[in-house]
Amino acid sequence: MSIFLNKSTKVLVQGITGAEGSKHTARMLASGTNIVAGVTPGKGGQVFEANGHSIPVFNSVAEAVTATGADVSVVFVPPKFAKDAVLSAIDAKIHLCVVITEGIAVHDTAEFFARAQQSGTTRIIGPNCPGLITVGECNVGIIPADITGAGRIGLVSKSGTLTYQMMYELRDIGISTAVGIGGDPIIGTTHIDCLRMFQDDPDTDVIVMIGEIGGDAEERAAAFIKEHVTKPVVGYVAGFTAPEGKTMGHAGAIVSGSSGTAEAKKLALEAVGVKVGKTPSETARLAREAYNALVRA
Repeated sequence: MSIFLNKSTKVLVQGITGAEGSKHTARMLASGTNIVAGVTPGKGGQVFEANGHSIPVFNSVAEAVTATGADVSVVFVPPKFAKDAVLSAIDAKIHLCVVITEGIAVHDTAEFFARAQQSGTTRIIGPNCPGLITVGECNVGIIPADITGAGRIGLVSKSGTLTYQMMYELRDIGISTAVGIGGDPIIGTTHIDCLRMFQDDPDTDVIVMIGEIGGDAEERAAAFIKEHVTKPVVGYVAGFTAPEGKTMGHAGAIVSGSSGTAEAKKLALEAVGVKVGKTPSETARLAREAYNALVRA
């Protein structure tokens, strides 16, 4: 069991012939991901070769899905073309579309996110995210596959870099699935979505949630945890030292007064029983303690 991905997932890469798409396709293949197709308009009929694999390239997502049965798409397409790429995945009824591209205009994201919701078939992860990995089974995006092992801690994070650090810090226990949701003002999959799925996943025992300053996503996640999550949750909020009233890091990370501060988020999470670390390493220690307590129980 895992969330979103497993070893039978069939992945197609949009933008497979570009610099980023080709580089990360080779990485994903090396980690065992089942990549069945690539899509680059105008380059249909070509074959992408990497790590002993020959991946057929199609002109459209619809053609690729019909030919291969792909059910997950990962988007490595420049920002100005990303909206059309995602819309084509939605129209082809791709069940999960992972948008790695950063710098997509917010109105473009709003448009394809609304279309995805209307479709009732396509979930968006991202944009501006590192993707996700079910360790040892499937890796979709840019997350390093060799920094941790398979285990029973579920990880959801706004930050790509902190995703990698937490995976590495918890390598002694291991990760079930790690999801980088991205930090743009509009994202397709939220902390709450992942919390719900980790709660229902029998192979996840402890959940680590990494947030950041700005907005109220972490406060809303705290309210959800109070009502719906019975598994131990450990949190970290990036930005304890950020100045007020200034945009920091991700486009969504803006603080106004006490709203959106790391301290306010920490208090909201602690109020519902979430242990919150002040540093990533402390957070990993808290997660390890929560897991060990379950093992001893």
